[in-house]
Amino acid sequence: MLKILILGGNGQLAQCSVDIIKEKYTSQIIFKSPSSELDITDEESVQDYLSLFKPDYIINCAAYTAVDAAENPDQLEKVYAINAYAPAKIAEYAKKKGIHFIHISTDYVFNGDTEIPYDEDSWTDPTSVYGKSKLLGEELIMESNHQSIIIRTSWVYSEYGKNFVKTMLRLFSEKDEISVVDDQFGQPTYAKDLAECILLIVHYPFWQPGIYNYSNSGEISWYEFAIAIKSIAHSKIKINPISTDLYPTLAKRPKRSSLCLDKIEQKFGIQSPFWEESLVKCLSNLDF
Repeated sequence: MLKILILGGNGQLAQCSVDIIKEKYTSQIIFKSPSSELDITDEESVQDYLSLFKPDYIINCAAYTAVDAAENPDQLEKVYAINAYAPAKIAEYAKKKGIHFIHISTDYVFNGDTEIPYDEDSWTDPTSVYGKSKLLGEELIMESNHQSIIIRTSWVYSEYGKNFVKTMLRLFSEKDEISVVDDQFGQPTYAKDLAECILLIVHYPFWQPGIYNYSNSGEISWYEFAIAIKSIAHSKIKINPISTDLYPTLAKRPKRSSLCLDKIEQKFGIQSPFWEESLVKCLSNLDF
């Protein structure tokens, strides 16, 4: 029976991974998903935990994801510790102990100045502290353990935590009118689909290290995403499209950061559901 340690237990992806394991893999996987009791930046505590549990796989879902807060100078040390240095140390330990290591990264490693989807070999050029810290994490992980798997994803949402879908549903109940940017494009990712993807990789007949992209298929803008949520939720709210210039944020977002999904399909046979199909599934599990 496989033993999997899921780091970042409070996050959406970790909680969705636990759900998928309970639904589909109870007879095949023993898992632990520590949350507040395990600080991944505490190297000694992490190694003690790993030595005690002795996992076959580590799935690192832990991240500092507050993109705008990451721009504050007083958060810089924390951002890089969580997104870069700690994952690299865990990857290094995994290599020494023969543990397979899977790490989750982001489309924010790209600058978004493109008209075509990014593949895994595309030039990286992050425009935010969050993106820079995640890119450094990728580089350090592969330096310390080239047998790792890194999965870049985008626009993650689920029934858990804070995310765009749940924010929209809350605003639908509080306001009569909102504005959403219509000139940033990408691919939403239902965290349960990503969790299923990861567990399919875990169960694949052989390990194939490297960097992979995974999201739901189909490119849309944030405005189009909001309109779809409104339609499925049968809301009457008015949603106005606005440009990024009219919605300034501390961190610069990629204008277009869609991901090419060919490699993960070719290597593992994983086909990603269309974004609207997955959105319907998520909303069917939420009360609104």
